Amino acid sequence: MNALRAIFAVACVTLLAGFPARAEDVTLTARDGSIELTGTLLTFDGEFYRIDTEFGILTVDGSGVTCEGPGCPSLGPYVADLTISGAHSMGAVLFPALVEGFALRQGYALKREELIGIGTLYTLYEGNSGQEAARITIKLTTSAEGFADLLGQQADMVLSMRQASTRERSMAREAGLGDLRIARQSRVIALDALVPIVSPGNPVTKLSINQLAAIYAGKIRNWKELGGEDAPITPYLMDIEEGFGPVFMKDVISANGVSLSDRVRFHPSNKALADAVARDPFGIAITSFMQPGNGEVVQLTGACGFEVEASSQTIKAEDYPLTMPMYLYLPERRMPLLARELLSYLRTDSAQFVTRRAGFVDQALMRIPIRDQGDRMANAITAAGTEVSLTELKRMVDSFDGKDRLSITFRFEGGSTLLNAPSRSNVALLAKALESGRFDGGELVFVGFSDGQGTAEQNLSLARKRAVAVKALVLEQLEAFDLSRVTLKAEAFGEAMPMACDDSAWGRGVNRRVEIWVN
Repeated sequence: MNALRAIFAVACVTLLAGFPARAEDVTLTARDGSIELTGTLLTFDGEFYRIDTEFGILTVDGSGVTCEGPGCPSLGPYVADLTISGAHSMGAVLFPALVEGFALRQGYALKREELIGIGTLYTLYEGNSGQEAARITIKLTTSAEGFADLLGQQADMVLSMRQASTRERSMAREAGLGDLRIARQSRVIALDALVPIVSPGNPVTKLSINQLAAIYAGKIRNWKELGGEDAPITPYLMDIEEGFGPVFMKDVISANGVSLSDRVRFHPSNKALADAVARDPFGIAITSFMQPGNGEVVQLTGACGFEVEASSQTIKAEDYPLTMPMYLYLPERRMPLLARELLSYLRTDSAQFVTRRAGFVDQALMRIPIRDQGDRMANAITAAGTEVSLTELKRMVDSFDGKDRLSITFRFEGGSTLLNAPSRSNVALLAKALESGRFDGGELVFVGFSDGQGTAEQNLSLARKRAVAVKALVLEQLEAFDLSRVTLKAEAFGEAMPMACDDSAWGRGVNRRVEIWVN
């Protein structure tokens, strides 16, 4: 009976193995002969069998059984076989750099092959024996094709420049791949941002999100309307279906209730956009923060006068309104050991360094001294609502005295304490930092803020609930953590320090946040 319990203790319909095997009949027999399972072998990850039986799909610990039948894997050393499919901009540079960094960190020898029309194949070898350990294929497709490959069991992970759509999440659930919305199945591995660029010498250096939307909707057609020269505006953009196109359409065009003008000229890459603006003194393009070319980056502002500049710091803290997270999506299945080690590596400081060297904004936690936040504090306090008293502002400043802000921020769905997608990933990042001992002996304060909609009293209450909720989520992530190692507190200041104007959806979204302050 003990053998029976050992086998079925790990049998679960929702736990899936990660490496496809031949779909052939096998018989798994407990080593003491107490039970026998017959079915079709679906996958084997070197540790666990996943078989389709008359009882349903079961996952069985390979250490407790013997396997017989034509579908049984070979008795030789197991070689993990992983396929990662998705956004070209992530698969061409970022993920290869991370795979190479992982191999170096783990002591694997590495061979790289370019697969024409497909992408890159990495073969990892044990450093001491030269035994093949894994094959990792990175398919250069698109975010949409990456999800299609996952649904069709042609990929183990998806690289995406956008969140999974409602339809993709629904299809994944129906296919038994779990809920792509939850933190366990989605994470942010790097950050970038959308920035407007104009030709050097263009006098227009600031735009609001509303003005940006109006330009691309054809409602503003002349630079004179923006304080520039009397000349027609030529708007340039990349494919709205892929890359950062869907992000721009959602966060700028749709968020402002407009439609894209037929005057927009499309180009296939960031470089082509930058080149177009370089040639056109009256052009404007939306491109990547990491690849602006020689264009002049336009600062974003709002009607209240608040200004925010794209920088690694503002992007990392997601204070910049058009921050663009780069996602890695996983199915709800058990991955081979090497894949699990790779996923753990992605959260390390070493991986953040590799991300930074590859030209992307990493997620390594930075401490931002209060003395370096003078402009931010001044702008925010100037824009604070009339319901916020001088006493409350003084309480806030006194609370921050002697503390640093961490470059990690938690933001929410509108009017709720539900975290947005990047923030769900941030919970695990902060929990890992706590477990590593980085803040031992110190104090972390979860500080809640709100937008200016509603009364100051209501906003203060909601901000406090959000701070408490984020603290609780981080505590849930901690495993066997001694809470005496660090002091965790929750505080709130409501609408006392807005980060952006409340006249737009993005501004209100930026203002609804929980910051982390440490001493």
